[in-house]
Amino acid sequence: MIKMQTPDDLPALAGNLIGAASFETAALMTRQASECDIDELGHVNNAVYLIWAQDIAVAHWRTVGTKELRDQYVWVALRHEIDYRDQVLAGETVEIRTWLGRAAGPRFARHVDIRKPGAARFSAKVLTDWCLIDAKTRKPKRVGPEIFAPFGIKGDETGETG
Repeated sequence: MIKMQTPDDLPALAGNLIGAASFETAALMTRQASECDIDELGHVNNAVYLIWAQDIAVAHWRTVGTKELRDQYVWVALRHEIDYRDQVLAGETVEIRTWLGRAAGPRFARHVDIRKPGAARFSAKVLTDWCLIDAKTRKPKRVGPEIFAPFGIKGDETGETG
């Protein structure tokens, strides 16, 4: 059974938490595929890759965002685009990298690359469009300098490719 992590249970991040605007400057999380992540084909289920993509996005925001920002805003995933290239088996470790993409209005794209350590190609690549929501009104809010600042970037410094 696939189990999502609670924000307090997420693995620690490494890499560049501040200024994560490309694969080379990405925040990093390491995970090991467990038996419960495996589908009937014997490899990590496609839904698990999306959970890992969400886990690293949440961990990144919780790590760099101040408590005041986290109390004021929440993120909602609007769209996931995912490409699969290489299977991950039970017991194998993956490195999950995330960096920020384009921001427009309330939308903020986030790139995630999941691959085995030292692999030349990704096992899965995810592009998610997140929407910034006011926690009290539940209405979309424009992504502005107060959101970019904790990530250590300006709006024009976000990455476009993965």
